[in-house]
Amino acid sequence: MARKEGLIGRKVGMTQVFGDDGSHVPVTVIEAGPCTVLAVRTKDRHGYDALQLGFGAKKKNVSKPAAGVFKKLNVAPMRVVREVRLEKTEQLQGYEVGQALTVEMFEPGELVDVVGVTKGKGFQGGVKRYGWYGGDATHGSMFHRAPGSIGASSDPSRVWPGHHLPGRMGRDRRTTLNLSVVRVLPEQNLVLVRGAVPGANGSLVMIRKSVKLTKAQQQKTAEKK
Repeated sequence: MARKEGLIGRKVGMTQVFGDDGSHVPVTVIEAGPCTVLAVRTKDRHGYDALQLGFGAKKKNVSKPAAGVFKKLNVAPMRVVREVRLEKTEQLQGYEVGQALTVEMFEPGELVDVVGVTKGKGFQGGVKRYGWYGGDATHGSMFHRAPGSIGASSDPSRVWPGHHLPGRMGRDRRTTLNLSVVRVLPEQNLVLVRGAVPGANGSLVMIRKSVKLTKAQQQKTAEKK
């Protein structure tokens, strides 16, 4: 799978905008960047190709080792540091330490992927976690939302691995593919993408160029070449 450039950002929330034909378009507002390039990883030196990005200024509670690293790079301390893996070394051309990456790398109409962590819902039962039907609610039934029997009797006399049971729900890493960029607002470092993205408002996300091009995009890219 191809690996594309992207930005670290923060999910602001959802709203709606008007399309060119006057229709309502549901969008998620993402504050993406500006991200500072902290390191350029190459396959020859590090074993893989990647960009190390920093997002969000950290003005206090910076440890001395971290402060020394940022001072050596001649950049301000960053709150969030992530790496964006790339597929080819050629994709690293044009990037250098200290360079600021902004939302201008995205264009309205192109497809992007958004990586985030879903909302945590704590410990939940099987009815909410997996959609179990539950027992009867009337006629004196004493069985409503409990798990009930979970294993076979004499054969195999055990519970099958991976059996659905109550447990922690949510807070999982998820990637939403092929979301269309509706608007780009460089002055405010905002990207508006059509549809919903994982995570609660204010949570960190990674927005990157789509790794799975549609047939129309593949044809368009081939025509440009």
